[in-house]
Amino acid sequence: MPTPGATDLTVVGGGLAGSEAAWQAAEAGLRVTLYEMRPARPTEAHRGEGLAELVCSNSLKSDAPDTPAGELKAELRGLGSLILRAADAARVPAGKALAVDREVFSRSVTEAIQSHPRIRLVREEITGLPPAPAVIATGPLTAPALAEAIRAATGERGLYFYDAISPIVAADSVNLEVAFRASRYDAGDDPEGDYLNCPLDAEQYAGFIRDLLAARTVEAAAFEEPAIYFEGCMPIEVMAARGPETLAHGPMKPVGLTDPRTGRMPHAVVQLRQEDLARSYYNLVGFQTKLAWPEQERVLRTIPGLENAEFFRFGAIHRNTYVHSPTCLEPGLMLKGHPGIWLAGQITGVEGYLESTAMGLLAGLNAARWVQGIDSPLQVPEGTAIGALARYLTQGAERFQPMNINFGLFPPPAARVRSRAQRREAAIQRAREDFLAWRAGGMEWSGTQQQA
Repeated sequence: MPTPGATDLTVVGGGLAGSEAAWQAAEAGLRVTLYEMRPARPTEAHRGEGLAELVCSNSLKSDAPDTPAGELKAELRGLGSLILRAADAARVPAGKALAVDREVFSRSVTEAIQSHPRIRLVREEITGLPPAPAVIATGPLTAPALAEAIRAATGERGLYFYDAISPIVAADSVNLEVAFRASRYDAGDDPEGDYLNCPLDAEQYAGFIRDLLAARTVEAAAFEEPAIYFEGCMPIEVMAARGPETLAHGPMKPVGLTDPRTGRMPHAVVQLRQEDLARSYYNLVGFQTKLAWPEQERVLRTIPGLENAEFFRFGAIHRNTYVHSPTCLEPGLMLKGHPGIWLAGQITGVEGYLESTAMGLLAGLNAARWVQGIDSPLQVPEGTAIGALARYLTQGAERFQPMNINFGLFPPPAARVRSRAQRREAAIQRAREDFLAWRAGGMEWSGTQQQA
């Protein structure tokens, strides 16, 4: 249980959501104790002990203002998000995406938390529900003891799916006589191109698929059965098993790219995205895998340009735990039947770094209101990206599953719009207007949602 000390709010978990929740509550005037169990108790996926360590990818997805992910980032920036501030400072070139140097990013968040005068960081595992008020943001790798306490509190058996991690290769081990630098349709920050691209012709692609499907995978532990994958993070061998051309229309799609050696679009391509500011290593975009490590090295080296690839990290797979939020959480992310206990981040059923951050921010702000005697949680407009996510979690369909921010979560326009492009443009425009009005009004909302 938590170590005694002067605190107004306990936050459990030092990932993106927990760090954001602690920061927001402290900025609102609360004394916060943030518990992170690493390094005393490691996880299956984390490598270091820094806060907000990125595991699956270094990309925080699109930063384009006309996309749901871009709108979510704009709203988080507008609310003073610590995570977005650190991400912007650690940015590396990635076209229209916001990708970061992982080490710089984690170090920035850790230093900000440790130096905040109202935050106390404690390296200790919490094994049960902490006393209220508390925010639980332990993420997809919640330790078993706490996971059991959450299941007991929710009355749920506990749902889970699987995330797979992409491999990372040393930049100087990529054959630049084969791989070429470019962004799709030449859209990117770097005039030379933000990605390294390994092109495959039809014969090379067919051979890669044969080797991939014949390769040995890591056996799942008994507690991890059955394997339920999130569609946005599907292992490449699982996708390949759906059909020989599945990868060529997915993470290996060649559209918008021209191989300078042939002057033509390749049959397929593997894109490598910069991982750090020094361009010393790259990750294989969309190449999540659960192949055994020796098999990964063998199969991935059949990709043209990666014949002599040096792997800084191989792909891996880990269990991702979350609750059935529509039946477990109040609109403000408070745990039903447990006043003063909030859940935040991926354990609520959002998928993605920034989605987790957004729910950490919301939980931290709502916890601060509750401690300060304000009974009602923030009424975030449903038309905003943050509001759309929160609404999905607490009012979602019976067949609830983890979700990224996407256009389908935004309320439909009142007037019928035939064009999909116009509907999406209207959704983003409404989100901007509602967010600005909500923030200008002291982050209070009448509850009468305007119709776009």
